[in-house]
Order: sequence, then structure tokens, then C-alpha cells
Amino acid sequence: MRSFKGRVVVPGRIAAEALVSHQGLNTLASFQKALQFGDKEATCGDQNNPDLYGKKMAGKALCLPQTIGSTTGGLVLYCACSMGRQPACMLFSKPIDSLAAAGTVLADVWIENNRMPVVDSLGDEFLDYVKDGMDIIVQEGGVVLVGESWKDA
Repeated sequence: MRSFKGRVVVPGRIAAEALVSHQGLNTLASFQKALQFGDKEATCGDQNNPDLYGKKMAGKALCLPQTIGSTTGGLVLYCACSMGRQPACMLFSKPIDSLAAAGTVLADVWIENNRMPVVDSLGDEFLDYVKDGMDIIVQEGGVVLVGESWKDA
């Protein structure tokens, strides 16, 4: 396992399988089907993101550089959490933008059962190292452990 240290945006501990995007996440385009049409697995609907398009985001450790898109970004993340369709955690190589951060923090404060830890500023080396399917463990204090999947052993 390899360790990375970032800044805690939303605290929490979790273990999940990595889902990686090397480009920004357009939250509205990515989560629209999950929020409007009942897709409980939150299949990514953003055709402009070939890393994620058509992949299930709910319950995954979503690893990405940043979010992109409109001012709805925070609300979309909040709604995904309120509906139980959120990633297990969001891990950013760069600093999170204020709108996405607001949505994740509000979800953490107002929604009791659908936690989504968020760590940012993990660095470009994090995103270069992590691959789809790797095991991710988010620990206290912004420590993120990344290792080969136990499923392949």
C-alpha cells in the first residue's frame, strides 16, 4: 500500500474501490441520470469524460483532479448524498472548488446516514499512481492508502 496525505474537507473513514478520472468531473452531467431518472448506481452520464462515462460512481472512491461545471455543482453533490447515490468518498489531487466543497460539507452536516468523506490536495503523484479497481482506505487526518485490489490476489 502507498500512502498519500491531503487536506480534510469532510472527515470520515472508509474503504472502497477506486474509480479514476484524469479530467475534471462535471457534476451535473455526471449525476443527472441518478438524480432525475432514478439511477441508484449513479452511472456517469457525462459523454465528455471518457474515464468515467457509463461507469457506476455510487459507492466508489472517486479519484479526480477537480470538479468543473456550473454553480449547481455543490447542490448536485448534496442531492446525490441525500438520495444515497454518492461516491463512497471523493479524493482530489488539486484543491476542491468552493461550490463543490459547500455541497459536500452541507451534506455532512445535514444528512445523517449517507456520509461521503472528502480529501483534497493529494497531489498529482496521487492521480498518477491510482488506477481503477485499486483498494482505497481513507483514514483520519487526510491520510489515503492506495493498494492493489484484493480481488486480483
